[in-house]
Amino acid sequence: MTATLPSRHPILDHHGAWLGWRWVHGRKLVLGVLLVDLVVIGLTTVAAVASRESIHGLADADDVSVYVRVSVGFVVAGWIAVIAVVGGYRDEAMGAGTEEYRAVANASVLAAGCLGVGCYLTQFSLSRGFFVLEFLIGTPALLLGRVGCRRILHLVRRNGHALRRTLIVGETTHVDEIASVLRRERWLGYDVVGALSSGIPDAAGLTTTPGGIPVVGPAQAVAVAAQVTQADVVFFAGGAAASAADLRRTVWDLEPLALQLVVVPALTEVGSERIAVRPVAGLPLVHLAPPRAMAAGTWLKRTFDVVGAALLLVLTGPLLLASAVLIKLHDRGPVLFSQTRVGRDGELFRCWKLRTMRPGADQAVADLVPDGGNDIMFKIQDDPRVTRPGRLLRRLSVDELPQLWNVLRGEMSLVGPRPPLPREVERYSPDMRRRLRVRPGLTGLWQVSGRSDLSWEETVRLDLYYVENWSMVQDLAILARTVGAVLASRGAY
Repeated sequence: MTATLPSRHPILDHHGAWLGWRWVHGRKLVLGVLLVDLVVIGLTTVAAVASRESIHGLADADDVSVYVRVSVGFVVAGWIAVIAVVGGYRDEAMGAGTEEYRAVANASVLAAGCLGVGCYLTQFSLSRGFFVLEFLIGTPALLLGRVGCRRILHLVRRNGHALRRTLIVGETTHVDEIASVLRRERWLGYDVVGALSSGIPDAAGLTTTPGGIPVVGPAQAVAVAAQVTQADVVFFAGGAAASAADLRRTVWDLEPLALQLVVVPALTEVGSERIAVRPVAGLPLVHLAPPRAMAAGTWLKRTFDVVGAALLLVLTGPLLLASAVLIKLHDRGPVLFSQTRVGRDGELFRCWKLRTMRPGADQAVADLVPDGGNDIMFKIQDDPRVTRPGRLLRRLSVDELPQLWNVLRGEMSLVGPRPPLPREVERYSPDMRRRLRVRPGLTGLWQVSGRSDLSWEETVRLDLYYVENWSMVQDLAILARTVGAVLASRGAY
């Protein structure tokens, strides 16, 4: 039997101070984003008017500001209202995923359509030039504003603020899997404060999960535990309920507490593009598309690689030349360094880099790996083999630029898993070998997520996620994030 709570209004019951604070705290994010949107639309309107009035070749330029002053209130209020209607201010959609951006983009198109139809029906002479400029400038400006808000939110969460107290319900192994992801991805804003384990009558026999999460009670006592721990979010993992009816009753018990409820299916490391939920006869059927490793070898990705690599070689040519001179002047040694790496489907190739270590440094790995250390992916900070110019080149990732030649030759891609050494591949498990289904990349999820700061397990997880869920949009997003990762020098050593 699940614990039963009296049905009270979530803001007025005896936990009103806690729930009221949580309600207000959750709205701070929405109000902040709303304020940013208002400022962006206001500035966009001023810019659109100024731009339209500066175009003297079109008729009625002098009347633009007059008509805009009459209609600006309707434009701003209507645009904001449409964003709200399509879900652009739902706090659970903010901070992660593409739903927020998609809502803003769709709302902007819908708002433009409504404004155009409204002006036509009322015979209001709004400048067509202003109309086009308003939404042509405003839509990307709103999206950039949301990107800025998200970056600030992630920074705040990484510093331990604006976190949501989280309970995880389910079998201990599933609880630990979810908790490890939430702890690693601190920017998501979930602070795991306890677990409720299925299969135990009470909490006396189990104080923590194997991963160290405090067990605050059995799975049947979610509502009581949520009040005691003052939780904001409850995750339901595998084994959280014996049946669908039990889960439904638990949700009923939690209804008065106004918690955010999240069901985590047994579909870890699967991209949202491969998942479609289609309710049929009351059953939420989750349709899962097959892995997309084969799609990563299509002509579209290869064409993008060739064009992108050729363009980057032209743009970075002077930088490569300057780096080569710097290396040569330092110790008179060779400028380039090559290693045998394993490519797609296990094919070997010579991977080229600018030399950043003293000659023969690759032979000294065994002397530097500590006893019991991980020599599968050997990286250490303050490596004594790295030369003085090499440290600068590594920090800016300039040493990787010669791999653009490997991309042109078809041995590598602009985006993909890191190219492994043969000795690394010899120790791969069957799961790890799926990394070899695609061409290795000049950059990838592993690089934009921390590079050498990541553990071996995290690197494998990210690479496998990329292989299984490849898309052209994901490649473009990784390339954009690479610029930030390089400038910040995260994990570069």
